Amino acid sequence: MKVLGISAYYHDSAACLVIDGEIISACQEERWTRKKHDQSFPSNSIQYCLKEAGISISDLDAVVFYEKPIIKLERIIDTYYRYAPKGFKQFKSAVSSLIFDRKMFMKDLLKREIKKINSDGKIPPLYFSEHHLSHAASAFYPSPFYEASILTVDGVGEWATCSLGYGKDKEIKLFKELHFPDSVGLLYSAFTYYCGFKVNSGEYKLMGLAPYGDPRSAQKYKNLILDKLVDIKEDGSIRLNQEYFDYCTGLKMIKEDKWAEIFGVPPRKPETEIKQIYADIALAIQEITEEIVFRMANEVKKLTGSKNLCMAGGVALNCVANGKILIRRIFDNVWIQPAAGDAGGAMGAALSFYYMHDETSRTISEFDSIKGAFLGPSFSRYDILSTISKYKADYIELQDEDELCRTVARFIADGYIVGWFQGRMEWGPRALGARSILADPRRPEMQKKLNLKIKFREGFRPFAPSVIAEDVKEYFEFGFTSPYMILIDYVNPKRRNPLPENWYDLSLSERLYFVRSDIPAVTHLDYSARVQTVHKETNPRFWKLINEFKKITGYGVIINTSFNVRGEPIVCTPDDAYRCFMRTDIDFLVMENFVFDKKKQIPFKEDFKIELD
Repeated sequence: MKVLGISAYYHDSAACLVIDGEIISACQEERWTRKKHDQSFPSNSIQYCLKEAGISISDLDAVVFYEKPIIKLERIIDTYYRYAPKGFKQFKSAVSSLIFDRKMFMKDLLKREIKKINSDGKIPPLYFSEHHLSHAASAFYPSPFYEASILTVDGVGEWATCSLGYGKDKEIKLFKELHFPDSVGLLYSAFTYYCGFKVNSGEYKLMGLAPYGDPRSAQKYKNLILDKLVDIKEDGSIRLNQEYFDYCTGLKMIKEDKWAEIFGVPPRKPETEIKQIYADIALAIQEITEEIVFRMANEVKKLTGSKNLCMAGGVALNCVANGKILIRRIFDNVWIQPAAGDAGGAMGAALSFYYMHDETSRTISEFDSIKGAFLGPSFSRYDILSTISKYKADYIELQDEDELCRTVARFIADGYIVGWFQGRMEWGPRALGARSILADPRRPEMQKKLNLKIKFREGFRPFAPSVIAEDVKEYFEFGFTSPYMILIDYVNPKRRNPLPENWYDLSLSERLYFVRSDIPAVTHLDYSARVQTVHKETNPRFWKLINEFKKITGYGVIINTSFNVRGEPIVCTPDDAYRCFMRTDIDFLVMENFVFDKKKQIPFKEDFKIELD
């Protein structure tokens, strides 16, 4: 059975192809169009998925959309009636998007778009999953567990904002939900907006800002949030005080004047200086979010009795909360969908349909069935040579893999920054060693250089370490297996430098550049790190590169950040990679066996405009 899953028309459009239960390919549309969080119909991703399998649209048994637009329209209309006459502008905007853009008539819209791809005009049967079922299926079916609790948490689907469930073999049951307008995801997004970041893309910045908060002040703001904005129940369900929020009746997340009254300062304007109070508030909401997720995890554990947990939904990208679930030992094992947000719904839609209609039992992989998340396109030697010809690029080609890895490891050890482009592109928002920028974590200046000269982003943003799996406990306290860079761990105490007694009296910049460990460029202010464990089984060349770095330096860990700049998606093609290389201070580009030295390239004439995200 061949099933194509699609997510589209909100943000992070994507496509995923499943054949007889095997995940063949998956990709977000933004990687092709170069529009970050692109919501358009994923034509390019669909064509890639089909090409990877060598089939056409006509060969598919089903196309499955990740949610039900009619139920979403019902929620919008019901919300308007509940708050009428307030909220007409928000209602008009939402309904015009659904009706006048014809999104309510999704089956007709999908058929028209598919016909543009399929030359013979044949359209396979179209089906619609439910939003949180798609999330749940994306989390459970690829996991290495025969049975598991399932927790999905996001902004909102049709009605649900959180679902608790249980999976066993090929059956999934969702038995408890939290409904709009009460939403952990929307609560976190509201604070994202208040602290001056963009909703639906800046939530990870809020998470990164939180460790700069002073716990003494953050406690005061936690009390205010719990007193004024949110009531948290024992089971993790919440009630938001809609007197302070605007997303039901207006076009903003919050009522700004009321929030200014609570916290004593107005919302921070984007791109302005980040004052300490916003870091304190970021810490407060991060800790509250963690507590909500912990209670939800405890509730689903109580209801299912399972020792395993699978997670998806946008809130499941909060790697700090995820890591602390394991630290607290709520579950023995946790598996999180790498593309936990709406893009992952495409995978879940395809998998849920397949397992509903196929009579065979589910095949469970010891590692997992998502192939290290390397589900995107790869490019041939000819593709790279075409890019070389286009830009008249200077290069050397190293055929021996050992020599390639030794050469690149030496570059990194000598303080150079390397763009690393290898094999199939990653699925999800994290670079995992296929489309990565790599650097030496031992150098204190590297975080600042990468942020300001390479990524063109805020200086406070942390960088993630990639460590060979065998050495993870040497560098990190708990030593979690974390192949998808979606859990935090803490730098091993023996590697830490003690903080000064007046730590919280120092300015943000003074704390940022204090050397906190012997791997300072990947050690966040609270000694945390968003760790990726690199495994021979799923990415042997990347593992070999880090191992060669270890032979040179004694350290089996490197900096790994996504191969892109602020406001752009991760690079997809060789052309994307070369243009990013030439428009930044990256020193060397390595595409498959080809090595490019920046000093030997023809200077780039293209203007480089950084899009604010």
